[in-house]
Amino acid sequence: MMPKRTSKKSKPTDISQLSRTIVEEATGESLTDQPLPKEPAKDPAHKKNPNAVALGKLGGKKGGDACAKKLSPEQRKAIAQKAARAVVQAHLITQRK
Repeated sequence: MMPKRTSKKSKPTDISQLSRTIVEEATGESLTDQPLPKEPAKDPAHKKNPNAVALGKLGGKKGGDACAKKLSPEQRKAIAQKAARAVVQAHLITQRK
């Protein structure tokens, strides 16, 4: 069982803050006596449009079924055989290692 890494500090996403953190960790000393500035808060006004989300969900739910209906039984069989060959090939490659 892997130990949890709860004590690991997260790195800043700002490139300037990240480089400062790396230098401070490498040298073991603080570049200034002041703490690192906080990262800017993400804009809470930037939200997804609920209408666009609903439309995206509808399209995603329809896509697979619509595609399957368009295929002939021979095409579905060919796709299934190709997938099965890929699975067997991947299994054989992992066994050789």
